[in-house]
Amino acid sequence: MSRVPVVLAGARGHGRWHVANIRRLERAGLVRLAGICELTPLTEQEAGGELPEQSADFGALLDSTGARIAVICTPIPTHTDLALTAARRGVHLLLEKPPAPSYAEFRRMADGVAEAGVACQVGFQSLGSHAVPAIRALIAEGAVGEVVGVGGAGAWVRDEAYFRRAPWAGRRRLNGADVIDGALTNPLAHAVATALAVGGTARAEDVAGIETELSHANDIEADDTSCVRITTARGHRVTVAATLCAERADEPYVLVHGSRGRITFWYKQDRVLLQRAGHGPEEYDHGRTDLLENLVGHLTTGAGLLVPPDETGAFMKVVEAIRRAPDPEPLPDGAWHRVPGENRRVVPGVDALVAAAAGTLSLYSELGAPWAPRTEHPLKEVSTR
Repeated sequence: MSRVPVVLAGARGHGRWHVANIRRLERAGLVRLAGICELTPLTEQEAGGELPEQSADFGALLDSTGARIAVICTPIPTHTDLALTAARRGVHLLLEKPPAPSYAEFRRMADGVAEAGVACQVGFQSLGSHAVPAIRALIAEGAVGEVVGVGGAGAWVRDEAYFRRAPWAGRRRLNGADVIDGALTNPLAHAVATALAVGGTARAEDVAGIETELSHANDIEADDTSCVRITTARGHRVTVAATLCAERADEPYVLVHGSRGRITFWYKQDRVLLQRAGHGPEEYDHGRTDLLENLVGHLTTGAGLLVPPDETGAFMKVVEAIRRAPDPEPLPDGAWHRVPGENRRVVPGVDALVAAAAGTLSLYSELGAPWAPRTEHPLKEVSTR
């Protein structure tokens, strides 16, 4: 089997992970790094080996290299146009999350890709975890009874430099274009997508309504401390709480609430804890399928895609709700403080609030957070037009 030629667009920042992963699959004989699209060419050290062809012109690079797969890890507002540039050339896609900054742009991308007849995998790596189908199987067999809801928790630490890593970082808009680089839509987007997926609410039509509470301690436009509650078409709730201003970094997780037990999934570790009535706790460690490897398998052996665009439609409805919500509220000065020597802002007590939100399916304001927006939370239908 000949190795599949791959072009990577965006090889710095998070793109460094993709460089390393492509090189790993290259050593396994599955792919060949045929080209890198960057405004400033990479060195051999940055490229992790012999330099492939490089160009700042993505379309021309796809043409000259004969790429079959493009990995797109560029600023969020560029995703749709670059994806369609590849699709029009018959090049298949691994598109980094979030796939688009609005539902309209997502639909333009997904519809264009479908019309071109190319495969597209959205880069929610957690959805490659073998724990996801295992949890769905536990739910289907009634291991925890009837599903009442799903919680998600992400308490992370980011210093102030993180929000200066790129011109679009921490922005809702840039030069008139949507960016929506908030805690729930980018760094902790996996918590949202995974909570939706394990509960069987992955597609756009699975969402009935969305409530948001968005705020920030850092000097940014977007949210760094936020929560969202999705009401599903099945009638249960999915509540995800996130912060980049935690007192200490913790492993993010998803929590399935059942009528007779619960399932905790630490999705970065592929680790599952099952707790149910009449049984002792049961812990499982699962493997994971790499999404680029899965895409190669799809093209060469017909393997099913793990994360096609339509399976991220519900997540994109959340992005759209956050985009359409009022701009996040700055937290009052007394609600946060700087950590000496670490150049980061901390919201005291937010770690416990994040866990409580996931544990009770409540919003920050309902948990009594003194800085939470004091607004009513009617069920909000999310327009997808």
